Amino acid sequence: MQLVFLNTLEKQSDEGRVVTAQVSIGESQGTWSVVWTEPGGGSVRTDIWYEGSSWEEMISTFRHGIAVKLGEGYEPVLDGMLEDRRPSAGSYISMLQCYGELHCREDLYGALREWRRTRAAAERKAPYAIARNNLLMMISAFVPQTEEELRSIPGWGEAKSAAYAEDVLTITRGFERRTTFPLTWVQEVLDPKAYMKWLYKQKELKYKTEMERHRTTRSILQAVQDGMGLDELAQMLDMDRRRLVERIEQLDRAGYDMGPLLDREISRLPEEEQARIQEAIRTVGDKYLKPILQQVYSEADLEGKPLDSIYEKLRLMRMRLRKDQTREAM
Repeated sequence: MQLVFLNTLEKQSDEGRVVTAQVSIGESQGTWSVVWTEPGGGSVRTDIWYEGSSWEEMISTFRHGIAVKLGEGYEPVLDGMLEDRRPSAGSYISMLQCYGELHCREDLYGALREWRRTRAAAERKAPYAIARNNLLMMISAFVPQTEEELRSIPGWGEAKSAAYAEDVLTITRGFERRTTFPLTWVQEVLDPKAYMKWLYKQKELKYKTEMERHRTTRSILQAVQDGMGLDELAQMLDMDRRRLVERIEQLDRAGYDMGPLLDREISRLPEEEQARIQEAIRTVGDKYLKPILQQVYSEADLEGKPLDSIYEKLRLMRMRLRKDQTREAM
């Protein structure tokens, strides 16, 4: 094993003594490993964070682990292990987000989440497209009573005000407010240690998302190689088919060979339907799916059928035709 990187980290224990740990990256015949060692119970404890052949997955796992340890109070001897320096003063917006999470009012937050769920279902949108959790937490912490106050909360812009301001204000006006607007006071009252811990938590979540994304990619590529279909793959990854097909489309654009999976899934479509989709794509282009849908299917065709399954067919056919066009151009 060739040692590629080694760093020492230290923190003070509750008893006031200094605890020393090390993190290392090693490589042997194309296999990467990330190892964390620290004393514990009279011996040295070793945790293997990662072992595999993917450089990208290894780096994401390393950064995620480091963000967790920095959040626990460890200080590196050599700084700069993450993509940027450790958080310092921070920004006004991130302070508001931090305060919102730390002082979220569960009763108001629950009412806002229920409103979002109902509205998302009515508009056939994902809940996060209405409002993300951190935005609802800030609203629950600051309890705006006017549209002007609502719009001073980061993430609530003109479009959201036009569509949802009255709904949200109807809810917030039913709750007592314990703070004031404008929110400039947050910078003075926010506990610096709590804020620093929150910043590291954001990094931890970011790298966890990256890490899981790499693992999902590896699972999808192996599943395609093993001959799995979308049903099996969605069940294995515990992912809904729409998100799965979108992820496959991203991998296809990135140059990964999704051909075997496309062939298996498209072969289940009637040839006449395949031909109509192909002709529609040639006629209206493949940038947007809705014009293709309108060209291929009548209202009678769509009646009683879930739109997601129709769009799935169009996405798969679009991927196949783009791949064919690439081959013809070579």
